[in-house]
Amino acid sequence: MLTRGSILVSFLWLVEQIPTPPPPAKRQRGRQETYSDKLFVKALIVMIIRRLYTAYALLHFLEQDDPVALWLRPLLTEHGRFPTRRTWERRFEKLPARLPALIGCLGRHLVELLQPWAKQGHAAAVDSTPLRANGGVWHKKHRLAGEVPHSSIDTEAAWSKSGYHGWWYGWKLHLAVVVGSVWLPLAAEFTIASDADNIIAPKLLEQLPLAVRYVLGDTHYNTPELRDECARHNRELVTTRRGPYPHRDGGVEVRRLFHKLRSLAIEPFNGVFKNTFEWRGQMPVKGLKRCQLFALGAILLYQIVLFYQHQRQQPVGVGIKALLRAA
Repeated sequence: MLTRGSILVSFLWLVEQIPTPPPPAKRQRGRQETYSDKLFVKALIVMIIRRLYTAYALLHFLEQDDPVALWLRPLLTEHGRFPTRRTWERRFEKLPARLPALIGCLGRHLVELLQPWAKQGHAAAVDSTPLRANGGVWHKKHRLAGEVPHSSIDTEAAWSKSGYHGWWYGWKLHLAVVVGSVWLPLAAEFTIASDADNIIAPKLLEQLPLAVRYVLGDTHYNTPELRDECARHNRELVTTRRGPYPHRDGGVEVRRLFHKLRSLAIEPFNGVFKNTFEWRGQMPVKGLKRCQLFALGAILLYQIVLFYQHQRQQPVGVGIKALLRAA
């Protein structure tokens, strides 16, 4: 029987407590939104945990004569009103553009609560991780010819290559993660696979807490533009250098130490994140906006789980997959 102590219900209540970015200074033109973004974040959490990947599936789930659905429906009601299916669909299309700011806002709040840098320097690691597209791949010869040989192909995705993963067709999840006592995501962006890491990085840097003093990245982030961007916020960009190994300049040992710290933060988090949400294979949906919705929503859910563990004085960052399964 579902009780008020249910984990899933607790996650939705926590959404009301998370800080949100300030509204735009200039009032938007046209009809104003009836429902808040938090209502749709709650619904997104339910969809990710219950693996409901359309508004249609969510509404049918909430119509079930089941204790879970009976408890959740009032929590997805605002001002005494429940959105129509078209409203759910329309707002889910807008939500991906707003999730990075919400992730950054909650990340800064969690830094204040968890104090991950209490025993070490204030550093954050940046990197991107591949997520393969749902369905088949669209080969270059077919793309150039304008042919889509199979209906399963997600034509909005793109190709990319890395030294570790080789070629893949799909997407990139760009992340900034705390280098500290807990794997805490601070910022996230989701793009097609061909978007360069150093081009997306400034968006991540915008969301970092002011306390961050070192930004750790690999060779892809070693650009004058990013160094200038970090310098404007009194930060030091530390990256690996191009050229044949071994490097013999004076700073090589310092960079080697920072690179090890980075590897102990961003790479394990990428693995834990993909394992937790079981996306080691392909994204569960198609299309850039829908993939953004669920990938960025999963990052936000991960942050909310850390918030939940902190409030209940549980070991933070431990047993997240089991906790989500229990929800």
